[in-house]
Amino acid sequence: MASIRDLKKDVNFVLGDIIEAVYIWEEGSNNQNSEEGSAIIDKAIEVFDELMGQIHAKEVDDRKNHFKSVRNTLEERATELIEQLNGLSS
Repeated sequence: MASIRDLKKDVNFVLGDIIEAVYIWEEGSNNQNSEEGSAIIDKAIEVFDELMGQIHAKEVDDRKNHFKSVRNTLEERATELIEQLNGLSS
């Protein structure tokens, strides 16, 4: 089983890359501080907080399945955010 540290790094890197992609889109399309971009960034931060809370949960019966669930949630939420990012107009 992968370590908890690796799971935390994955959450940080994936969501950080999405936030960075929003900044790159804003810079490339001259939409600095756009409402659409800010909404995606805010959602990414909410997902980060939620997943970190799940990772740090102490009262878990089956830790292996719990962390597998967290990883699946990360994948689902990241996909949603990327789809929103791809839907932004130039």
